[in-house]
Amino acid sequence: MPAALSRQGACVSHSIQRRWYLPASAIAALVVLPLSVLLLSWQQVDTVIWAHLWQTQLPRLLGNTLQLVLGVGCGVVLLGVSLAWLTALCEFPGRRWLDWALMLPFAIPAYVLAFVFIGLLDFAGPLQTLLREWFGSGLRLPRVRSSGGVTVVLVLVFYPYVYLLARAAFMAQGKGLMEAARVLGLSPWQAFWRVALPMARPAIGAGLALATMETLADFGAVAAFNFDTFTTAIYKTWYSLFSLSSAAQLASLLLLFVILVIYGERAARGAQRPAQERARSRALYQLKGWRALAASGWCGLVFACAFVIPLLQLLVWFWQRARFDLDERYVDLILHSVYLGALAALLTVSLALLLAFARRLVPGGRMGVLVGIGNLGYAFPGSILAVAIMLSFSYLDNQLVIPLLQAFGAVGKPLLTGSLLAVLLAYLVRFMAVAYSPLENSLARIRPSLPEAARSLGVSGRQLLHRVYLPLLLPGTLSAVLLVFVDVLKEMPATLLLRPFGWDTLSVRVFELTSEGEWARAALPALTLVLVGLLPMILLIRRSARRPG
Repeated sequence: MPAALSRQGACVSHSIQRRWYLPASAIAALVVLPLSVLLLSWQQVDTVIWAHLWQTQLPRLLGNTLQLVLGVGCGVVLLGVSLAWLTALCEFPGRRWLDWALMLPFAIPAYVLAFVFIGLLDFAGPLQTLLREWFGSGLRLPRVRSSGGVTVVLVLVFYPYVYLLARAAFMAQGKGLMEAARVLGLSPWQAFWRVALPMARPAIGAGLALATMETLADFGAVAAFNFDTFTTAIYKTWYSLFSLSSAAQLASLLLLFVILVIYGERAARGAQRPAQERARSRALYQLKGWRALAASGWCGLVFACAFVIPLLQLLVWFWQRARFDLDERYVDLILHSVYLGALAALLTVSLALLLAFARRLVPGGRMGVLVGIGNLGYAFPGSILAVAIMLSFSYLDNQLVIPLLQAFGAVGKPLLTGSLLAVLLAYLVRFMAVAYSPLENSLARIRPSLPEAARSLGVSGRQLLHRVYLPLLLPGTLSAVLLVFVDVLKEMPATLLLRPFGWDTLSVRVFELTSEGEWARAALPALTLVLVGLLPMILLIRRSARRPG
């Protein structure tokens, strides 16, 4: 009898576990869909368009993309590692507030910082105008609309990826290793190169990979600088050459770059593991004299260029010109943005919660693979998702929706292409990983003894979910909703390419105004995006590691 009951319990357990494979497989299929559609696009190649691209654009696109990736990669490592080392291991004036303030540039979208720098530093901008008044009309600064200009902007936007991870790695190394290095006669500089930096290499590599993927995916900043890369070529091929299949083929090449970046980062990381020492309670090096001033000046300069100056310039433009644009159209922009953000956040967090529960309740290897695939969408640039979803929905409209409508006597017209469903699907795939991470962490903190105790008291099924899990998951769920909401508001390529007619958002309005050189008028939607982006940054800062003294 006990053996029969055991077998019956095992069968029930396996039946419950099998139920979780269906939603996990469906979510994984949504992520695999863009990749499969892009691969299928190579069945028919428009040789005329590809010959035109090769003769006029492709070699330059490859060169520009490679140049941008290398420049941004070197820049984010230089800034991120140096700032992380100073704030994590050194004591200098201003370190306490610079420690968290250096994370704030995360709140500024790349395309916003791009048009602020152009408007501020261009030949007709206020800075060069003022310098010509002071030093004569012959004075000219280097051209801001150049490869160097766009590289600097992207470095200032993306260095926090490396800064956050490197800072955490330096703090986790503890004081034992560094003090041992000092006992062995190593100077602080030698200890950095020979001990701290090699141990932090996995974290630095992960941050570099994230910054590189964001660089490859960027559309707004490079478009503002008129610096052609694969993302701008996808947009122009779609809207100027009217070839969606050629745009998909270009997107597949860009996806290949992203996959190589991910593979390279994991291969470089190898089997290294982070240090397991107790974190330090105070800085190891007390900087004094000119060293302390240099450290404060370097950190303050980066913070000023990446956050303070752009924010002040946006406020100035807003007061000079943009405040007069506060009308009904701007209200519609906010409503459209908030509606899309809220709807996408609720949908994405709900499905991410399913994935998190599936991973917890079904710990097998197959479920791990499905969950991993479901979280790969963040590696897909928005332009890639837009092209893939547009191809998929065009096929469904032509082969299924229109014939069905005609069969029932209705007007045969596409319903999926250019719909809100297409935009929401792109958000869902792209930001699933953003929602999954805080939910998984919150779920991991719930000890198995709690739901087991609830079951022993007769609480099971939906009651267990509502009375035990959801209250404990509330902080992580709110974090996930907020992060996805803000990311959706800032997402430009997918929104620009997939939005229904008349559904302009704040990010689309920024693109339209900056494309016309209306920097001052673009300050209103840009400032709104920056202020909204500060919300998750405040949350991230509050949850980041705190150190006494």
